[in-house]
Amino acid sequence: MHKTDYAIGGLIGFFVGIFAIPTLYNLGIKDAMILLAVPWAGAVTGFVGIWIMYFFARKIAVLAQFGRFFAVGALNTVIDFGILNLLSRATGIAAGFLLGGVNVPGFLVAVVNSYLWNKLWVFKEGTNNLLAAFPKFFAVTLMGLLVNSGIVIFFTTYLAPSTGLPPNIALNIGKLLATVISLAVNFLGYKFFVFQKSINMPVENRGA
Repeated sequence: MHKTDYAIGGLIGFFVGIFAIPTLYNLGIKDAMILLAVPWAGAVTGFVGIWIMYFFARKIAVLAQFGRFFAVGALNTVIDFGILNLLSRATGIAAGFLLGGVNVPGFLVAVVNSYLWNKLWVFKEGTNNLLAAFPKFFAVTLMGLLVNSGIVIFFTTYLAPSTGLPPNIALNIGKLLATVISLAVNFLGYKFFVFQKSINMPVENRGA
């Protein structure tokens, strides 16, 4: 266990709150006091979440690594959602095939963020050959991007109109569904293709 992991968990939680603001605003939560409190609530949640995972990791060691993986996954998700909502509001695009292009920037930023945090913190591979696994990582994530954008387009264009949902609500429901499915695609790819040695290595031997 590294005490710095608690600080990192808090820092990640803070940035989760920062990137959550555009999504919350687009969903109609515009109270300044609430929005300003979100990053600090995220920081506390991140710190406590890592502490809880390490507490239970005393019995099940892999939970320490899972806690780090979950924290990074949460940050990736809100980065993706936040940039999508920011660009959607700025461009006025909330459905249709053009939304696929609007969906790409946030996803790509989340990809780079995910790679660095997973390599350096979750699986603790260090800075040696920092970009060595990135081509494989990018290939898997590109597949996830296609799945992600395809689901967002399909849901907002063909399914949501029949439900009568407001475009901003439909956008985020579609994005949530896309995130869950593409997360499964990415996880399997990372596990069996990109970080297979790191994931299979016991946590106690990785310095968790």
